[in-house]
Amino acid sequence: MLELLNYTFFQHALWGSLLASIACGIIGTYIVTRRLVFISGGITHASFGGIGIGLYTGIPPILSAAIFSVLSAFGVEWLSKRKDMREDSAIAVFWTFGMAIGIIFSFLSPEFAPDLSAFLFGNILTITTTDIWMLLIISVLLIAFFACFLNPIIYIAFDREYAKSQQIPVVLFEYILMMFIALTIVACLRMIGIVLVISLLTLPQMTANLFTHSFKKIIWLSIGIGYLGCLGGLLLSYQLQVPSGAAIIFFSILVYTLCKMGKSIYLCKRTHK
Repeated sequence: MLELLNYTFFQHALWGSLLASIACGIIGTYIVTRRLVFISGGITHASFGGIGIGLYTGIPPILSAAIFSVLSAFGVEWLSKRKDMREDSAIAVFWTFGMAIGIIFSFLSPEFAPDLSAFLFGNILTITTTDIWMLLIISVLLIAFFACFLNPIIYIAFDREYAKSQQIPVVLFEYILMMFIALTIVACLRMIGIVLVISLLTLPQMTANLFTHSFKKIIWLSIGIGYLGCLGGLLLSYQLQVPSGAAIIFFSILVYTLCKMGKSIYLCKRTHK
């Protein structure tokens, strides 16, 4: 296994996994606490529209996906606050519109991209230095933002009305956090893929939540558990020659299942003492 460290693609994979774990660990804790999993899933699938437009126009797909995802996130946030539209309906609009636009423009592009499946299911071989820098920038911004405004974010995540009563600009924070969700999703597309990226934003947090209910502790545990899942998935992907995204999520689910079973056994033994 150690010979893998000599390969540039595996070095990129390790750095990408670490940075993705940091970014997803931070913003994913907000997603799970605020119960925005369905919204995040809508943004994830909407990003495919940006990829299709990028392939058609010649713009780097990740750049066009980032722009499209942020605009979709803002659109979902705006529509979901309107009284004449339900939140799930707003999500469905952008979810289906993004996928439709992505498919149409992908097939209209001059050359149908052979690596399109990498965006859907993830492929560790496609991670570039640019992707790593993008993840690094997002991670640094998230660390700085959460370090400066952790208490307001916690208030918004647990009790939006209380946050308003404390004169916190709730709407502004919500739009900024939605932007971070969109950018984090796009930055992880090459590694995990559109179909599975939402799992990296929720599974480590669910596992961490088995051991603590503290917002801060969930962030730290999520980063560690997320990185463990990425490393295990990478090795599994290498051994079985399967897409890295699916392997990472499979390993993460395995970690969650083992932790859940371990906690259940521990609690059972404790109650019978």
